[in-house]
Amino acid sequence: MADITLISGSTLGGAEYVAEHLAEKLEDAGFSTETLHGPLLEDLPSDGVWLLITSTHGAGDIPDNLQPLYDELQEQQPDLSNVRFGAVGIGSREYDTFCGAIEKVEAAVTSCGAKQLGETLKINILDHDIPEDPAEIWLADWKNLLKNA
Repeated sequence: MADITLISGSTLGGAEYVAEHLAEKLEDAGFSTETLHGPLLEDLPSDGVWLLITSTHGAGDIPDNLQPLYDELQEQQPDLSNVRFGAVGIGSREYDTFCGAIEKVEAAVTSCGAKQLGETLKINILDHDIPEDPAEIWLADWKNLLKNA
């Protein structure tokens, strides 16, 4: 089993690129990773560390490839008390639902008992043409939380 399971939800591919970049940086730091784009609940370990990365589209909507997982979390309420997670949201501050998708996914996994490590990174795409850059900076601190958790 991988040390860290990266879960991405993306409409245009931005969150997938961020997930793949962060996986590479985590592996450089000695962690094993598995990156899943739009997985179902059955694809995920029920313990360990998850890193949630999702863009927001529409009016705070979850990307289509992550919606089934979100629905499963809501309906099945699996026991995720052995899961610790980090969260990265990508969106535009032009919308009042800025990073609404990551907030919904966070709430869903937390309601199933998962415990968040650190603060959620919310990347404003208007400030960062390359969202991998602020995500990499955030990851440096998050990796330290993993080692101390």
